[in-house]
Amino acid sequence: MSEEPPHEAEDVQPDGGAATDDVALDPWGSSAVDDYRNLFEQFGIEEFDGIFPDVADPHYLMRRGVIFGHRDYGPVARAMREGEPFAALSGFMPTGDPHIGHKLVFDELIWHQEQGGDTYGLIADLEAHSARGMSWAEIDEHARDYLLSLLALGFDPEEGELYRQSENHDLQDLAFELGSEVNFSEMAAIYGFEGETSVSHMQSVVTQMADILYPQLEEPKPTVIPVGPDQDPHVRLARDLAARTRYFGVTEAYASFEADPGERAVLARAYEERGEFAEEPDRPRCVEAADWIAEYDTLADLHDPATIDSTVEKLRAAGKEPLRPRVRFLDRNATEAAFEALIEAVEGEKRVYEAHIDTFELSQGEADELAREVELDHGGYGFRAPSSLYHRFMTGLTGGKMSSSIPASHISLLDDPETGYEKVNSATTGGRETAEKQRELGGKADECPVYELYAYLLAGDDDEFAKEVYDECVGGERLCGGCKEQAAVLMEEFLEEHQEKREEARELLAELDIELDPERV
Repeated sequence: MSEEPPHEAEDVQPDGGAATDDVALDPWGSSAVDDYRNLFEQFGIEEFDGIFPDVADPHYLMRRGVIFGHRDYGPVARAMREGEPFAALSGFMPTGDPHIGHKLVFDELIWHQEQGGDTYGLIADLEAHSARGMSWAEIDEHARDYLLSLLALGFDPEEGELYRQSENHDLQDLAFELGSEVNFSEMAAIYGFEGETSVSHMQSVVTQMADILYPQLEEPKPTVIPVGPDQDPHVRLARDLAARTRYFGVTEAYASFEADPGERAVLARAYEERGEFAEEPDRPRCVEAADWIAEYDTLADLHDPATIDSTVEKLRAAGKEPLRPRVRFLDRNATEAAFEALIEAVEGEKRVYEAHIDTFELSQGEADELAREVELDHGGYGFRAPSSLYHRFMTGLTGGKMSSSIPASHISLLDDPETGYEKVNSATTGGRETAEKQRELGGKADECPVYELYAYLLAGDDDEFAKEVYDECVGGERLCGGCKEQAAVLMEEFLEEHQEKREEARELLAELDIELDPERV
């Protein structure tokens, strides 16, 4: 979840996004993505285009496709539209200088703050120390630099919260509790941990899970984590842990027995078609549904045969029990008092079993809110599954990898303006071999790190300017020399302004309740 400085980036997508040939998502490596479309299929990340119309006043990174994917961003978008509470959080591992790649996340946090969200920026110092072996002296210095740049770019500490993992005791208490819900085998499956992996490294992962859920400690609310796609394993685990800590699970059901999601889909189809097989369609029996499913060949084309067989077996075991839709509260971690309180709270027709309660009059959404209310009344967290946004990686100025260890490949937010100017003027471009060919064939803006600077940073909120640069390049009107000179000047101006604002932010940072030079034994 903390942003890493280095990323591979060898090919650039039409909107300026970078890609490589490695699809593995490694939060601590330099892996990136061969084809961002693979993430939709392989990891269940949703395309941002699908939810874009629901976002009021979208950020330019959203408009230009730099933010390309999400997980369950709908509740956050809805909260923004309706003025309801929501939160945004992201973290930064202080292993080097903050650079223009980190600015993407800074901007996303600040934009969500401007939309009214409770916003959190954290320094993942425990992760840097355990996973990267950074000394505390190095971490302290880099932490200061990250926070100064975040404040200089517009983060309002009075409307948000900044913290260090090592100094936040509420966070560490939450991490301890979450640690009881995850084991080494799961860590190994998700992150490839082996017997040589240090306990502190594993502990830093649990701490990041606590980071992601931390904004909901006082009040459960939709929460978004803006990250690069390499951090997706953290988001998936955090969503799982949010569910595991809940007192109650809420699902659809059709009979007294338990059914997995695949079986519930088969049951839903059978209920829809009950007029085809039930002697009394208003009161279909489980055994009737079992016979119909077993004989209905078309279902085998829509569902896994093993799922059909297990559904039929459960229906036949239920016999003449009515097949009837209901919403089910599952007892996951509830205290006896909480379970009894939920029974009392469910109004109308219901069925109470040893480990679950069925309600016939509440929608799933209403049931989920009721379950959360009872949980909170009895000391539970009531976490909502966190959401996430995914942005494309930036290409190095020299092409290929943007790395903190290769100064020419990136622009640090600490660089002198003159240095930034020189780096841009020395950058690789997507131009043709000669000016003549450029005018004839047009430039390759989609493969140009310099155009990417315009799209991600230099054009700011001016979409028309970004489009003008692109159109002039691919149309052959814009040549690389003049384009780089313009970008270099804009970068110099940006860095000059940023350095001034960093100096102004020093006094503000000194006033904040965050320890930057803690004493350590």
